[in-house]
Amino acid sequence: MTPTSPPTPTPTATDLRHLPGVVRACLDAHARGDVPAAAECFAPAAVVVDDGSTYRGREEIRGWLSRSSAEYTCTTTPIAAVRRGARHWNVTQRLEGDFPGGVVDLDYAFTVDDARITALVISPV
Repeated sequence: MTPTSPPTPTPTATDLRHLPGVVRACLDAHARGDVPAAAECFAPAAVVVDDGSTYRGREEIRGWLSRSSAEYTCTTTPIAAVRRGARHWNVTQRLEGDFPGGVVDLDYAFTVDDARITALVISPV
């Protein structure tokens, strides 16, 4: 009997390994509350749209990250990660915490250029 190789894992919808490294780094840093590391994932002129507000440039994004990390305590669980084009990735995450409603699924639509996030739009699923 010859030994067989273990089966190659099939990526699942929540397998984030296929995402660009900068997106994984941003999500990980944000989940840990590491605002400086998360902010560095964005290009200097990046734009973030979240909850009806727009943040332009790394400094405004750093402020948004700081406020969103301090406002509520929550955990995030990735539900899906899908490539939408050469530069576009969508990650759906479930947030559970002490915010109104307690649970929400959000879509994070990332645009990546030159190993930096140039745009992020967060919206309810």
